[in-house]
Formats: sequence, C-alpha cells, structure tokens
Amino acid sequence: MTKDTFIQVADDFWNIRGSFKIGLIADIGTHVSLVKLQNGKFVFLDSYTLSDSDRKAVDKLTNGGRDIEAIINLHPFHTLHVATMHGMYPNAMLFGTDRHKQKNPELPWETLNTNEPEFHRYYDDDFDFSVPAGVDFVSSNENIHFSSVLALHKRSKTIHVDDTFMYVRPPILKKWFDLPAALSFHPTLVQALQRRQGAAQEFKEWAKELTELWGDAENLCAAHTTPLLKENNKGASIKIRMQKALRNVKLILLAHKRWYR
Repeated sequence: MTKDTFIQVADDFWNIRGSFKIGLIADIGTHVSLVKLQNGKFVFLDSYTLSDSDRKAVDKLTNGGRDIEAIINLHPFHTLHVATMHGMYPNAMLFGTDRHKQKNPELPWETLNTNEPEFHRYYDDDFDFSVPAGVDFVSSNENIHFSSVLALHKRSKTIHVDDTFMYVRPPILKKWFDLPAALSFHPTLVQALQRRQGAAQEFKEWAKELTELWGDAENLCAAHTTPLLKENNKGASIKIRMQKALRNVKLILLAHKRWYR
C-alpha cells in the first residue's frame, strides 16, 4: 500500500487509485472507493482488482472483508474487474446495471440495478445518487462512456464519479507555470447527448440541479484523472467548479438545441 494508491479522503471514505492502460501504453488510471456506512458495515463503489498491499489495508479495516456488505458497480462500461472483485469478497451483495449483468451473467447479481430509483432509496441513509439526463446511459457506440451513476456520500461530503466529470491537474509544465487545475465534463458529451429535441435542455437542467443539491461537497474522486480533495483544494469550491464546467459546454448544448429543434 502506498499513499498514492490508497487515499483516506475522510474518516469513513477511502479512494483506491488503480491502473487502466489503453493499448498497453497510455495509463489513464481508474479507481474504486471503500465507504463505511452508518450501520458499521462497508461498501465498495465500483470494482477493481486490488493489489496485495491494498487488499491487506481493506481487510484490516473491514474485519478481514467480513464487514463488506456490498459491491456497488456504477458505470455500465466499467466491467473488467467485476468478477475478480466478487471473487475477493464473495459474501458481499453484488449490484450493477443491466450491462454488468449481461457481461457477467454467471455472477449472483441482486435484483435492483444501481441506476434505478428503488436502489437509490435502499441506501438513502448514506448516499445520494444521480443519473445524468438527456444523454444515453449506455451508448450504442461502446467508445462513448460519458454516463454513469454518480454517488454522493453524505457524511464525508464526497462525490464518487466515473467518466461523467474529470478533474485534471496539468503536470508537465508545473515546474515553470502554475497552471490551474480544472473540473470538466467528459469530452464525449457531444456524442453522448441523445439525438432528439430537448435532450440538451434536459442535460443542462440536470447539471444545474446537481450543482445546487450537491454544491456543499468538499471532495470529488474521479476515475481516470485525479481526486479533488478539500485538504489540497487551493482554488474554487466544487460548486463553483461544477458551475464553470457547465458554462464551458454552453456552445455544445446550444448547437444541439439548434440542430434538433
């Protein structure tokens, strides 16, 4: 276990950074979060094949894994590590989306899907969940991974998000220029928007509502980039950053409205 891979975000929230390589060359990273519930049990948000050191750290926190209540898979296209994580913790309830179930039909899936309101109510004491509106949850183009189920852990004020939001700190020129870090929507938004009238407006309204409801969040853990943590945030609040991210896609949404009117 290293500080860079196993990050304690709060007293009851840990974010574990992993590796995900495109073409065995570019490592864009991925993640999984471990969260302690009010009932004393734990859940994973998403799945990842833990290293030996990270698994030891998890097991130390969770009574050898016996206190892990569920593995909650939130991104329909993040399926590579699902079976392995279930093998690590086979007694934990396994939740996912229809696509998870299609990819691994042999696994003992729970009936509720993570993108359904009934599931969201199941964990209402600990989390708020949100599914982006106006975009395809599962795109017919398997290279478009924009949408996922976003999770807000209420007690730690931490957002766990996969591809929908990205937080990027420019590392290359930082020695000479202090370039600002930025929170943005995933660049595939233009392709993810549903090809119909009203989709862009629905997405805009969803993003504005999310900003208002989750605006007091203090931490944001994104999959393929880097976490934005309260202790390291020397810039604007997450709410202001989310508002700016929406402003930055204004032209994309406007062009969509004009095309599908």
